[in-house]
Amino acid sequence: MLNGVVRFPMPDIEQRAIKISVTISNGTNIKQRESDVMRFKILADSCCDVTEDMRRETGVELIPLTMRLGEQEYIDDRNLDVKAYIRAMRESKTSPKTACPSIQDFLDKFRESDNIFVVTLSSKISGSYNAAMQAKEMIQEEIGSKFIHVFDSMSAVAGETMVHLKIHEYVKKNLKSTEIVEKVTNYIKEMKTFFLLENLDNMAKTGRVNPIVAKAANMLSIKPIMGSDNGSVRLVDKVRGYERAFQRLINVIGEEGTHLDDKVLGIAHCNCIQRALNLKEQVMKKYPFKDVVVVEMGGVSSTYADQGGLVIAF
Repeated sequence: MLNGVVRFPMPDIEQRAIKISVTISNGTNIKQRESDVMRFKILADSCCDVTEDMRRETGVELIPLTMRLGEQEYIDDRNLDVKAYIRAMRESKTSPKTACPSIQDFLDKFRESDNIFVVTLSSKISGSYNAAMQAKEMIQEEIGSKFIHVFDSMSAVAGETMVHLKIHEYVKKNLKSTEIVEKVTNYIKEMKTFFLLENLDNMAKTGRVNPIVAKAANMLSIKPIMGSDNGSVRLVDKVRGYERAFQRLINVIGEEGTHLDDKVLGIAHCNCIQRALNLKEQVMKKYPFKDVVVVEMGGVSSTYADQGGLVIAF
């Protein structure tokens, strides 16, 4: 008895019933969240740089590209020591070469799920998109009913990161596959990608920049700011000195971006986390992005960006 009120103990069976009810309710919620994510599988080639948290949240699986330095081949997966690979590139006298995933690589992954979204490097700079499309045609001839949509990111690195996050956002909203395709396609058309590199050595080695131009730029400490133009690389501006170029990159966001309060900015860095965090801090002070995410580049991204490189997308 407490304050004149008689308290009767709840029968054990009722207590167990409540516990069971709570467990079932919580379990249902967990399963619902899992089903929202798992009804579509997201695949991407390994130029889509992601954090471990992103892997857990979106369930994305990366299909590795490969890199070659002389006789040594590197697989761009989670086992790659990126810092050691960057050192090897600097010490190598031969140009690094990259190879996109094979048709078979995509086929193997396509057989594992029924509803699949795929994100690839820009078709203007890699064969990854074409390999995925050929695999899609082959698997649909073999099975027929499987849903697969391949997105040409028209970008790379942080651009692919943002596209895969956008797919996940719409999957969580339980949109139909046709709606997701339409919305993500429009997102890709409007997405901006820019990059600032410490030097142009690797871009020259891989044939993306004229070696004479790269040598002159490095000698004069000219830092070009480049961007994506319909999937190809364009020169946005060139600035002498890294710090000035860094500030110019921040200004370019405001000059070329629109409706930033409704967007997330992705920053990918090549072994320069403090530089990336500094960029994030300055951008958040200047612009109203909903969020800014930072990822570390993997092997293929580092092949082109090299030590100190930054790539942003929004």
